[in-house]
Amino acid sequence: MMYNDILIRPVSSEKATNLREQDKYVFVVSKDANKTQIMEAVRKLFNVKVVSCTTMNVRGKEKRLRGRPGLTSSYKKAIVRLAKGETIKVFEGV
Repeated sequence: MMYNDILIRPVSSEKATNLREQDKYVFVVSKDANKTQIMEAVRKLFNVKVVSCTTMNVRGKEKRLRGRPGLTSSYKKAIVRLAKGETIKVFEGV
């Protein structure tokens, strides 16, 4: 699996923004990726030192559209902690 296939997109929410103060960055990742693959992808793509990684599977929420029930998509989320003083340039100014 290529590094670009592992990291799908960064998460930009209020909670994810607050985690950046603790040197933690949140990404939506491939469901097939494990922690070591995620850490390696972040290290290679952004040239930073990764300390740890926490992953979680987020279940889709039940929604209704025009009275019919359905589900939003499920996805896998990773919280990556970087070494002290390391930053990812993509998130600056966000």
